[in-house]
Amino acid sequence: MNAFLAELLGTMVLVLLGNGVVCNVLLPKTKGNNSGWIVITAGWGVAVFVGACIANAASGAHLNPALTLAKFVAGKIGFAKAIEYMVAQFIGAMLGAMLVYFFYKNHFQISKSADDKLSCFCTSSAIAGASHAFFCEAIGTFVLVFTIFQFQLPLIALDGVAKSSEFGLGAMDLVPVALLVFGIGLSLGGTTGYAINPFRDLGPRLVHHLLPIPGKRDSDWSYAWVPVAGPFAGAILAALLYRLLYA
Repeated sequence: MNAFLAELLGTMVLVLLGNGVVCNVLLPKTKGNNSGWIVITAGWGVAVFVGACIANAASGAHLNPALTLAKFVAGKIGFAKAIEYMVAQFIGAMLGAMLVYFFYKNHFQISKSADDKLSCFCTSSAIAGASHAFFCEAIGTFVLVFTIFQFQLPLIALDGVAKSSEFGLGAMDLVPVALLVFGIGLSLGGTTGYAINPFRDLGPRLVHHLLPIPGKRDSDWSYAWVPVAGPFAGAILAALLYRLLYA
């Protein structure tokens, strides 16, 4: 499997399982209805683990354009490869969101909450205020990216070839990454729903806008820049600090 397909499929499954657990908790008459925030954060942790297992060997399992940008800023990946990964991630995020909708279609149809339907696709601020939400998304993503750098996830050389040796991770070595995402959700997810991944939010938000979902509301495009710009800002900060400390 080539790196583009790995990033696409890995991101697709990440969103399928991640947004899927949100549907399971929020939509009516599911087996997990009203099971709460811990179920959502645990589900997202597992989603990251499964997506990373799919993509790790071929691409290093970025699955997040903020991480890809950070790798580029840190000098670990070339520009062309970074763009290739981001395109794959965006397509994968949209496909994953479509699958989630069709999987839970019957439950979307009986849900009377337009806000819950939107939450099954993308994030929002618990208390109105874009500037504070931007700060929260930046900090959450900084923790994600800077810690991943410490885990020494697979690095991609400038020629696009994944290094193995000290940077290669086996499937079970990805468990700490899943725990990291789980922990960020528990500790830092309460303000914005912790997108910490621009395309995990933007791709599904676009799918929500395009699909003929019964009883849906607008896709809250006035807020959409926050879970994109915030994670990118946090990722750049993490990469610059990494270069300062370890270059």
